[in-house]
Amino acid sequence: MSSRMAGAALLRHLGPRLFAAEPVSGLAGRGLVPAAARILPARMSSTAAEAATREAAAPEQHGGGSTEKPKPADGQEKKGIVSYWGIESPKLVKEDGTEWRWFCFRPWDTYRADTSIDMKKHHEPRALPDKLAYWLVKSLVVPKQLFFQRRHASHALLLETVAAVPGMVGGMLLHLRSLRRFEHSGGWIRALLEEAENERMHLMTFLEVAQPKWWERALVLAAQGVYFNAYFVAYLASPKFAHRFVGYLEEEAVHSYTEYLKDLEAGVIENTPAPAIAIDYWRLPADARLKDVVTVVRADEAHHRDVNHFASDIHYQGMKLKDTPAPLGYH
Repeated sequence: MSSRMAGAALLRHLGPRLFAAEPVSGLAGRGLVPAAARILPARMSSTAAEAATREAAAPEQHGGGSTEKPKPADGQEKKGIVSYWGIESPKLVKEDGTEWRWFCFRPWDTYRADTSIDMKKHHEPRALPDKLAYWLVKSLVVPKQLFFQRRHASHALLLETVAAVPGMVGGMLLHLRSLRRFEHSGGWIRALLEEAENERMHLMTFLEVAQPKWWERALVLAAQGVYFNAYFVAYLASPKFAHRFVGYLEEEAVHSYTEYLKDLEAGVIENTPAPAIAIDYWRLPADARLKDVVTVVRADEAHHRDVNHFASDIHYQGMKLKDTPAPLGYH
């Protein structure tokens, strides 16, 4: 009997502290409030959540069924996310006033590709590093041709997952160098990151043309794992070799997309309507076709070719990238 009386007395003293609507600062400071929240979730929940619960239960208490909101057809009620920090996603519209539907890029990221660039330009390898980079790229062409043959869309998927790596690696290393040495970058950080983003948008586009199979996804995983680490080491060892290698890789990409265009023009591949994402990203006409998409992608690759050969030439002349302004605006 005495133990029950002692327990009742203890509950009278500690009850207001343990079960108060607002946590006591002393308990919060010692980290006891989270523990109490796990034991008593209803009591320790926020007042905003309690208010929302009361509002939801109000129609049921008053017996009014007409105020109940209709549920979506899929049975799941979708609610907008309201940020505690006051951060709201801007509502963007296109030039014609329609809602902007893409999360992977914004209206200010769009542009019109310069298709007048010379597609046949080639850098003749002279020094030993140039020849090594050239023949290394050529050695990768043989397994590519045996594996993909004329399946251009599948080849584009793999190509773009690899092509988006060098710009990110180079931009990251230049970024760290700029922080480490307290120096400017000459705009090359942004230029290389823009290149990586542009290559990623190529991938997002061709995902609308061809969906990769499981074994192609596995191949991408293996290729990216090997290529990222190899290029990272190569850029640390010799940026001029790394940029020259990418320049020759882009030359091969231009050639691959040229073959893609030939098959589209010959009717070997159906010239389907352009994906909506490509129309908005490159500002193509509403009636654009797949041929138009491949044309602008090839132009992008040609610009990447010239930018990387230019970066390599800067290093060969004994200068640093920070001493030469980057060709911003190139994709």
